[in-house]
Amino acid sequence: MNGTQLQTKTAEKLEQRRKYKVLIADDESSSRILLTHFIKKLGYDPVETSDGNQCIEQLSNKDIDILLLDIFMPEKDGFQVMEWLQNNDIRIPVIMVTAANDIPQTVKCIKMGAFEYLTKPLDTERLQIVLRNAVAEYELQGKVRQLKKELQAKEIFHRIIGKSETLRQALDQVLQVMDTDLNVLILGESGTGKELFAQAIHNGSARKNGPFVSVNCAAISHELSDSILFGHAKGSFTGANSDHAGFFEQADGGTIFLDEIGDMDSDVQAKVLRAIQERKIRRVGEKKERKVDFRIVSATNLDFSKAIHENLFREDLYYRLEEFPIIIPPLRQRPDDIPLLATHFLNEFCSANNLNPAVFTGKALEEIRNYPWKGNVRELKNAVQRSALLHKNATEIDHVISIGHGKTSNQPVQSPTGTAEALQANNGRILPLEELERQAIMQAMDTCGGNPTKTAKALGIGRATLYRKLKKFMKEDGS
Repeated sequence: MNGTQLQTKTAEKLEQRRKYKVLIADDESSSRILLTHFIKKLGYDPVETSDGNQCIEQLSNKDIDILLLDIFMPEKDGFQVMEWLQNNDIRIPVIMVTAANDIPQTVKCIKMGAFEYLTKPLDTERLQIVLRNAVAEYELQGKVRQLKKELQAKEIFHRIIGKSETLRQALDQVLQVMDTDLNVLILGESGTGKELFAQAIHNGSARKNGPFVSVNCAAISHELSDSILFGHAKGSFTGANSDHAGFFEQADGGTIFLDEIGDMDSDVQAKVLRAIQERKIRRVGEKKERKVDFRIVSATNLDFSKAIHENLFREDLYYRLEEFPIIIPPLRQRPDDIPLLATHFLNEFCSANNLNPAVFTGKALEEIRNYPWKGNVRELKNAVQRSALLHKNATEIDHVISIGHGKTSNQPVQSPTGTAEALQANNGRILPLEELERQAIMQAMDTCGGNPTKTAKALGIGRATLYRKLKKFMKEDGS
């Protein structure tokens, strides 16, 4: 096969795939013109630059696949461009173009990661072969990157169970944003696992070796917010017996997860906004400010548009938090994932509590799949654990007890609302006061759609009290 035939075949092959973009960085206009003409004939998409700064600008703003780089250029030379590529972790094949007497300089570039070199005047057949090899190298690197990404995804998403399309879309968003430093706002109903997504974002980021600090914003009172969020110095107030680093300082070099951000007190919102804007905090009792380096991932089930309209949430803080929003789908929108989750929770609970292994019957799995699960993954997990405990001597489970209600999943949920109903539901057995309290809270949670703020208000208790009681119930249930 002669050179012309090889050239034609290569061009056709490239056209069948896609046009690879080749950046030509050379300060000699005649060299650029010849290279551009020849590279176009081969089926590539050439882009020209005449100095090092322009080269870096093109690499920053365009998807360049291959770089033809001259060593000696104005502004920045080839070595400086190679250093920039290394510092920005941009891995594309770089073909050095140099004069014959610059070979020692070229070897230096090869050591810096250049793929190959060509000497002027260019041998077109040699250029054609080198470009073809560079394409093969680029594709190989792409496959390696994809495999690494898939392995990384398996590692960071190992606690997120499911294979539905809606869940996959949310996970794809996590993959897009996790290796940036953008602030992420996770939106989703209560119980959808927003903290798991926040942890996955942290684990997949450059901050993964730093701390992950989780903050329940609904439980932070205005009076204690300065100390809790920003810390205090010893002796700054009664009870301050030692220096204390607040949540933002604890998250230095890592990620701070602001859970239930929509329930944060309005006065506290202003303080958080200042910390985000200035990246500085001041401990209570100290005059000096401390620089802190953190990334914010926040989560809420709140309708922000309504909250902002009603002046319950600061619009300027919202835009700081919502640099990249991710919506977590409710469980009812991913029915195919429900049996997978239920089976996972069953196996996990039986193993952790030394119970005999058990499985759900087909009937039970169908009932689980069709149940609305207003409390999402959290409700499903608690229901599975209760069922496993009540069927601890069985090898098969043919129905699931819905959370806190003693009802099978295909029955309407009607919690006892008073003493008489409670006695009737339990065959006349008097329930302990704590159990009645549990049932009342769970009923209120269901009625309020899992919204903790509405639930606390309906029960006439504070959010902090509600969270404390829920935490206690979950600990008792082994959740």
